[in-house]
Amino acid sequence: MPPLMKLIFSRLALGAVTLLAVSALMFVGVELLPGDLAQQILGQSATPETLAAFRAELGLDQPAHLRYLDWLAAAAQGDFGTSMASQRAVADLLSTRLTNTMFLACYAAVIAVPVAILLGLLSALWRNSLFDRSVNVGALGAISMPEFFVAYLLVLVLSIRMGWFPTLARIDEASSFGDALYRSFLPALTLILVVIAHMMRMTRAAIINVLAAPYIEMARLKGVPRWRVIVLHALPNALAPIINVVALNLAYLIVGVVVVEVVFSYPGLGQLLVDAVASRDFPVVQAVGLFFAGTYITLNVLADILSILSNPRLRHAR
Repeated sequence: MPPLMKLIFSRLALGAVTLLAVSALMFVGVELLPGDLAQQILGQSATPETLAAFRAELGLDQPAHLRYLDWLAAAAQGDFGTSMASQRAVADLLSTRLTNTMFLACYAAVIAVPVAILLGLLSALWRNSLFDRSVNVGALGAISMPEFFVAYLLVLVLSIRMGWFPTLARIDEASSFGDALYRSFLPALTLILVVIAHMMRMTRAAIINVLAAPYIEMARLKGVPRWRVIVLHALPNALAPIINVVALNLAYLIVGVVVVEVVFSYPGLGQLLVDAVASRDFPVVQAVGLFFAGTYITLNVLADILSILSNPRLRHAR
């Protein structure tokens, strides 16, 4: 097997093992939660016979490791069980909310990724200028503020005082595309402000690091314009760290939306997870947690593979 394929398969295998470990830790964490699930659902007035029958129905009378293996085998086939709160199939609940979460993540990514890379390139091009200092100060300010504070600040300014956007991002299947864009602008803007700073600063740092290379100095001595040096010579060789930070922030846009969705009452996976935790709906909690972990690990593995393919030095065994 070629070294490149061996390296890619090793990354994929490591991602699969990591996902398996995360699923086990998540199941153990749910098992360690205090209280009797059957007692909480049926109430204090339930008789011991009713509790025993309900535990058998839920499979709680079986050992934990057998329940984990059964759940893992079913999840691998796309069967995440039935919600204890709504008695609906968990897969159906996920499919409805997943569309909304992916819409919000794509909405933010389409704006944040090109803007962040452009700002990073311009900051590297005009290093130590007023523009560079201003962008860096703004980026540090955005990084320093937590998501919920940014969200409430945007609601205060753009919704309450200006009245430009609704405070709650309520969308449904009947909403048109334009109406969905309008209603979800504030949560998307919150995510954009949070992730754009990380991507911009990493792009700037990667470009500046490459600009110190001898071949860049040679290109400058030949009289190549500075923008051409950065775009055609520095940027291709700085793609590996840029791809990594973009993939990490794309993962955040999908799995880190819990706080933002709760603030704006956005009907996505984050809101579903919070509601499931509040009602101790364990099948939904496990399914959403597994999806978030799988998404994060998949994007990280994809970033590693793309970094390897974009850098000739990484494609050869050392």
